[in-house]
Amino acid sequence: VDESELLTVPDGWKEPAFTREDNPKGLLEESSFATLFPKYREAYLKECWPLVQKALGEHYVNATLDLIEGSMTVTTTKKTFDPYAIIRARDLIKLLARSVPFEQAVRILQDDVACDIIKIGSLVRKRDTFIKRRGRLLGPKGSTLKALELLTNCYIMVQGNTVSALGPFSGLKEVRKVVLDTMKNIHPIYNIKTLMIKRELAKDPELRTQSWERFLPKFKRKNLKKRKEPKKKTVKKEYTPFPPPQPESQVDKELASGEYFLKERQKKRKRVEEIKAKQADAIKKRQEERNKAFIPPKEKPAVKTKNASTEKKIDVEVIKEKVKNAKKKKLGALPVEEVKLKMAADEKKKKKK
Repeated sequence: VDESELLTVPDGWKEPAFTREDNPKGLLEESSFATLFPKYREAYLKECWPLVQKALGEHYVNATLDLIEGSMTVTTTKKTFDPYAIIRARDLIKLLARSVPFEQAVRILQDDVACDIIKIGSLVRKRDTFIKRRGRLLGPKGSTLKALELLTNCYIMVQGNTVSALGPFSGLKEVRKVVLDTMKNIHPIYNIKTLMIKRELAKDPELRTQSWERFLPKFKRKNLKKRKEPKKKTVKKEYTPFPPPQPESQVDKELASGEYFLKERQKKRKRVEEIKAKQADAIKKRQEERNKAFIPPKEKPAVKTKNASTEKKIDVEVIKEKVKNAKKKKLGALPVEEVKLKMAADEKKKKKK
């Protein structure tokens, strides 16, 4: 028989269910588990508790709800024959406490369904960073979470500091990896792309026994923020086995300049001369600074305008025409004769009226 055939599970094969015939004598000891739930879940649990009792009653497990203490308890009975039923009942009440709806949480009682509660509250130190990364896991309008649910065949519920997942074992493994990577600042879209490629590769029976590394994308982490360079850069000196030269003492300097052999009076005179020279330089600089205010600023050179050419051609004919037109026009007041004629015409008109 080929080894690849031994490793593969036949299509449609299921593990037979655990029945009373497998354990006819039942359990020897009574087991119980209890879990607390938050105050805001009280109303919902009170409403759906009869359904929880009915679902657990099929497996002969008792369930009690204590609203005073805020706890849920599941216990085995004498009729309980499945030893793993109490573990599933424990997971059921844990999921109900973590805001998973009863319709989804009751699936944990099935044989091929498991759950995983991932604690993400302690993975990030800063609260603001934690909220941003948790929102990144959800995606815009829950699109990233929905894509992850479709690829892993799991139900995922992000609530507070935990992520509750419900589905097959292979899917839960992928969900845990994506959630932890998201909290480590790796965007979930990279893992979603990898899952999509794996899903397509799984359809090909020839690639079942081969390595998929060459098909999967390799994302390199990029550090966009560059390290700030210091203003003062320290340059390391080259290593030498010899010690540095000994600095010159004051006596050595005096010997080199010849001041050592001068008398005390001469030394004092030299110091006074040096002080006076420094004072003279300081006075000179101060005077220069004061005189700067009296120095006039440099004027901009005047721009020479080009002399317009005065020589223009004079057209004699045009001037003659202008003079003739001026003679024809009547300028000034009317002559005396015309004024008298007008006055006479006006008087005639008055008489006729």
